[in-house]
Amino acid sequence: MRGQTADPRAEGYNLRSYTHANFTRLVVDIGVLREYVTAESRDAGVITVDILQARLNPIVPAGVVPTGGDYIGAVRIAQKTPSTVRLTAAVNFSRIRRTQVFHVLDPFRIVIDIYPLEPGQAEPAAPTPKAPRPAASGYTLARQLGLGVKTIVIDPGHGGVDPGCLDARGHLEKEVTLDLALRLKALLEAGRDIEVILTRETDIHVPLETRTVLANQKKADLFISLHVNAYKDARRKGIETFYLNFSPDPQVNELAARENATTSKTLGQMEAIIKKLVEASRVLESRELAQQIQTNLVQHLSRSYAEVKNLGTRGGPFWVLIGSAMPAVLVEVSHFSNSGEAARLLDPAYRQKAAEGIARGVLAYRQSLGKG
Repeated sequence: MRGQTADPRAEGYNLRSYTHANFTRLVVDIGVLREYVTAESRDAGVITVDILQARLNPIVPAGVVPTGGDYIGAVRIAQKTPSTVRLTAAVNFSRIRRTQVFHVLDPFRIVIDIYPLEPGQAEPAAPTPKAPRPAASGYTLARQLGLGVKTIVIDPGHGGVDPGCLDARGHLEKEVTLDLALRLKALLEAGRDIEVILTRETDIHVPLETRTVLANQKKADLFISLHVNAYKDARRKGIETFYLNFSPDPQVNELAARENATTSKTLGQMEAIIKKLVEASRVLESRELAQQIQTNLVQHLSRSYAEVKNLGTRGGPFWVLIGSAMPAVLVEVSHFSNSGEAARLLDPAYRQKAAEGIARGVLAYRQSLGKG
């Protein structure tokens, strides 16, 4: 008898909601760690979370209706595709102060926190583009300790037996990402006290888990993984930047900074405390780095090219980012699956402009630390 092949999809086995005094929390329980992407649509009035390589257990209810007042409606969860589970939360954005999506390990679960306006608070104005500000109001450990950026590891995605995605004519992602990385290295090192190390300088295969190990061994200050996007819908285009999304509440972070001034903790407890602080700080700094790169990359390309679409920054547990001990981001520079963007990616002038935009973002982030 031929053995059955194990189902590679993680199992979503519960959907929960909690109404707290000042926010509503939604929780999706998943069997094992999985990548996921989040999005907000103000026009449709929904927050969506797509969990990749996942399936729903039949016992999971199709949805819940939190008792969160006038700012949240029905929450639905369904099998969007055979390998993707989608959660959709109906929200009234005019009554929301902010939202936060993150995950928790052991066991793995995805958490969506939705914060309403406080009593008497004015409705938020329509969002307008603006330069990103330092994450968590400047309370991250990197900013408290005045840490700078001198060593950067750049990771050209894929390589060797792993070609990455292909365009319609068979051009390989691994070739584009290596060229981008070499250009970015030259730009960052030019006349500056910055050392740039590549995870690969030729067409070789480097396992995902090894890439951040290299960065950790080199005691790098930043890790930047470069990729080219691909999508089933060839019409999709744009640029987006990802970060590992452990995202603690900035207000809680500020409160902790004040409360810790009179701590009674002993030196024997310091190691565990520092590990937790570094973990939280790394994630917040990753988000800030992602925002700076995304903003500068889109703005720089838009000066020379029409219709450069900004897909924004998003959080998700990409394997190549998980093991890093420093701020880490993954940049998706346009789409090979879109004919127009594929043609641009094959143009050395476009790759040079893209490298310049990423370099501007990295340097803007470095300057935001007060060390640039």
